[in-house]
Amino acid sequence: MSDIDGMNVGLRWYIAHTYSGYENKVKANLEKIIENRNLGHLIYDVKVPSETVIEKNGDKEKVVEIKTFPSYVFVKMIMTDESWHAVRNITGVTGFVGPGSRPAPLSDKEVLDINLEATEDVKVQLSYKVGDEVVVIAGLFEGYEGTVQAISDDLKIVTVLVKRGRRDMPVEIESEALKLKA
Repeated sequence: MSDIDGMNVGLRWYIAHTYSGYENKVKANLEKIIENRNLGHLIYDVKVPSETVIEKNGDKEKVVEIKTFPSYVFVKMIMTDESWHAVRNITGVTGFVGPGSRPAPLSDKEVLDINLEATEDVKVQLSYKVGDEVVVIAGLFEGYEGTVQAISDDLKIVTVLVKRGRRDMPVEIESEALKLKA
């Protein structure tokens, strides 16, 4: 019996480390290998945790998928020589997370904390943050420039220190009416 077979603790989640940007390619290749080699009894699930974010810059919106754990692929499997080799030998995989060369399974608490199940929530992200220079593109202060002082929790209202003459004036403006100064 090999070292890997001796580590078998049943069906658990493991983390494979990949080259940056190879996560989806590794997932697709692993799913193909599982099907071709009939490894469904050893490798049950493959996940690349990500979240969908809408980036707003004035009236422009861009939907972006952001990886929650870049360079990592989560694999639910029974650790055997066969399953270890199937994952380890995929192009783009640099190894498993664990001490030395020994893959370490995630604990039940870690799996719950990570929440590997994909959520359908779409997060909104503004292209600017507190301290950035912005331009007002709509409303009473259209054309004015200012500095972002605060952003509401729901990302709808932004307090901007608008430059007006010799003094700056704090103004609350809807986030859609602002864009990052070029």
